[in-house]
Amino acid sequence: MSDYSSDSAALASRFWHDTVTRRWLASAGVLTVGLIAGGYLLGNGLVRAKDADRSVTVRGLAEREVTADLATWTIAYSASAPDLATAQASVDRDSESIRAFFRELGFPADDLQPTGVNVNQFSENGVQRFTVRQRMTLRTTDIKRAQAAVRRQFELVRRGVVLEEGSGIAFTYTKLNAIKPEMVAAATKDARASAEQFAKDSGTSVGTIKSATQGYFEVTARDGDSGGGWGVSDTPYKKVRVVTTVDFYLR
Repeated sequence: MSDYSSDSAALASRFWHDTVTRRWLASAGVLTVGLIAGGYLLGNGLVRAKDADRSVTVRGLAEREVTADLATWTIAYSASAPDLATAQASVDRDSESIRAFFRELGFPADDLQPTGVNVNQFSENGVQRFTVRQRMTLRTTDIKRAQAAVRRQFELVRRGVVLEEGSGIAFTYTKLNAIKPEMVAAATKDARASAEQFAKDSGTSVGTIKSATQGYFEVTARDGDSGGGWGVSDTPYKKVRVVTTVDFYLR
């Protein structure tokens, strides 16, 4: 029995001192440690990934009142006659009346330009007639003078100029690109304020921006005036509005 015990002890000693066995055990130990560490890191990584995926999407609004810097007034008029020469002569007289009207108001001659003409021939009770339609456009950056002119537009009617549909003034704000960066920043700030309120209610805090989308800029009449048509005055007082959609990370 003692011989058997001695042999077993000797085999065990040789097993533990064998180079191959020791290398195998060392490799197994490294693998075990690696599996444990990998499992921890994987689990921790999943937790961090889950935290990183937490976000809130909000919208931010920015508005600004501006004054138009360009006025464009299109005047459409026409005349009909049995022959083309008579119709054209009548339109020419109206054109001169229009030029005189704006000249008296102090507009430079170059501010008013013809922008289109059309001739239509038709039969009325078997008689040939001609209609000549003309368009003239005033383009000016003198907004106050343009406002004064449009308030007196019926003087043109009293001078015999028959204003047609399509006549009307439009005020335009052309410096939108100059205010876009500030308005986008203001809209983003407004969005962050909404996100911070959401985070406060949910017991978290707002992190960096995950993604953002800028809406289109809308320019409308400040007081809701409709614009443009004959007898209806557009307004130079505008409201610029932009809405941004921002996705914030939550911490």
